[in-house]
Amino acid sequence: MPAYTVREWDKLAYGEGKGQIAARHADRLAGLAAHSAFAGRGGSGVLEHGRHALRARGVVGILAAGDVSLEILPKIDVAPGETTDHQNAAIRKRLVHMLAVALDLKIDLGVITDLAWQRETLLEILIRIFCGKLTEALRKGMPRRYVIREEDLPTLRGQLDITRQFTGHAVNPSRLACRFDLLSEDTPLNRIMKAAVVCLARLSRRAANQQRLRELAFVYANITDVPVSALRWDQVVIDRTNRSWQELFAMTRLFLQDRYQTTTGGAGRGTAMLFEMNALFEEYVGRLIARALAGTGLTVSLQSGRLFCLSAQDSGRALFQTRPDILIRQGGTVTHVIDTKWKRISARIDDPKQGVSQADVYQMMAYAQLYRAPRLTLLYPHHPGLGAEDTVRTRYRITGHTTTLETASIDVSNSSQMLAKLRGLIIGETSPSLTTAKTFNQNAST
Repeated sequence: MPAYTVREWDKLAYGEGKGQIAARHADRLAGLAAHSAFAGRGGSGVLEHGRHALRARGVVGILAAGDVSLEILPKIDVAPGETTDHQNAAIRKRLVHMLAVALDLKIDLGVITDLAWQRETLLEILIRIFCGKLTEALRKGMPRRYVIREEDLPTLRGQLDITRQFTGHAVNPSRLACRFDLLSEDTPLNRIMKAAVVCLARLSRRAANQQRLRELAFVYANITDVPVSALRWDQVVIDRTNRSWQELFAMTRLFLQDRYQTTTGGAGRGTAMLFEMNALFEEYVGRLIARALAGTGLTVSLQSGRLFCLSAQDSGRALFQTRPDILIRQGGTVTHVIDTKWKRISARIDDPKQGVSQADVYQMMAYAQLYRAPRLTLLYPHHPGLGAEDTVRTRYRITGHTTTLETASIDVSNSSQMLAKLRGLIIGETSPSLTTAKTFNQNAST
């Protein structure tokens, strides 16, 4: 099965040579990508189907159409001297780490060999981790819960359903309409686990993973088959009796639910597991900031606030709701608003605006007006073009306000000092190399 790998925003040229993709394969993959929830109106939100090449956009993951697959990796800068295989392995490892933080998973990345990180796609690595965790959990027993059953029996079991008895068995009193609780393994949680196993068995192309999934499918043989669209996620209750299954439940959401969606279709389409880097970066940074500020007296809220920009003069109806990525409060007062942007900013020597978009600046100025926070931060991923240090890049003063707007970067390729760096960024420790603060004129061109 031909398997291709490309990094977001890079191109994969058509052709039969090394590092190229056959045009017929490109057509199939682009057709599948166009049906993704991330495709957008033009159908090119995942892949741009150009005349000479496929170009990946800001969505990463796996596309599989018939006998061909495409892995899209995020554009994370890793050791430049390494081979492409080693670089892709490092990116896969960073991406899995980001997913683990965002989904609150405990994943020991060290149990997967360096060779596996190089040879296996992101999907196969995630399937391998899921199978290992599920196998370990099943060794301790499949979770069970009491479910209400209604059956017609010759002897009374549980309670007699009076209504059903006198409507259904009025002429046949030898059968009793019983209602009772039964301790069963056929629960919504186990049905979701089985659905994930079945789905992944269709996606996986690695023999070892297929073998593990067949073994797991045998364990779940007596659990009811439920289509993914009919799964009852709302009926799953994670409590002290099944707390150890919380991580597995989160992973099934990764594989089966819309945010990290699976696209299936008829002839010519295939299957895909894709997710947007903007959303993942936001969740990853937000959760790390919450950890970094634990015990400081500051509280962190993700996607909260939700104040409106306008209200209609005639009806008073609120319009244009805002949802800042991260709000930091002290004593109930918002002190800092952070918006994450999965974009590559440039050094000031290359571009005075650093590649910061005008729309992003206007958005932050709206936050300054609504949330009255003295400090606003646009936080971007760090890359070598910005220098060796990830820190606050530039600081501005909004004209007529005491509010400070700053741009900053954080290095996602190395998590060893991530918590300390985020803590230092937020509580006010800045780098000596910080660019001198400037006044940001609202009327000036941005």
